[in-house]
Amino acid sequence: MSHTATEHDATTAAATEWKPNIVAFLCNWCSYAGADLAGMSRFGYPAAIRIIRVPCSGRVDPMFILKSFERGADMVLVSGCHPGDCHYTSGNFHARRKLQAFRELMGFLGIDPRRFKMSWVSAAEGGKWSALVNEITEEARSLGPFTGYPSCENGNGRTTGEQGD
Repeated sequence: MSHTATEHDATTAAATEWKPNIVAFLCNWCSYAGADLAGMSRFGYPAAIRIIRVPCSGRVDPMFILKSFERGADMVLVSGCHPGDCHYTSGNFHARRKLQAFRELMGFLGIDPRRFKMSWVSAAEGGKWSALVNEITEEARSLGPFTGYPSCENGNGRTTGEQGD
């Protein structure tokens, strides 16, 4: 009996210690600088976020997001310059249009669209960055771990994509 109770305690402890794995693609010119300012200003935010610096939010390919989930991300964030303030003139407009269309397809891929966020953070908004990361981390905790894509059986006992399909 105590063996089962110990296993239950270990499972409960693991669940309370779970920290979400968040991947963030940040524009070099604004959002990355805002995150840097948050760090230099000693604004507190969880360390559960992994930052990938990109030249522009418009350069983030939806496949980068899918690969992030495939490799264990529980949530993905793309953050760039405020609309109208893009270093490359219209990169953030392209990002918004492309990634909004991608968000609408996420459900078909078996990914809850709430696991993907977009934001606009300028280089001077370290406080906003800190608040955003805290908010996203709490939302990721409430959603729980991303368990992967559901398998799709094609009726003959094999999943789609196997040899012979």
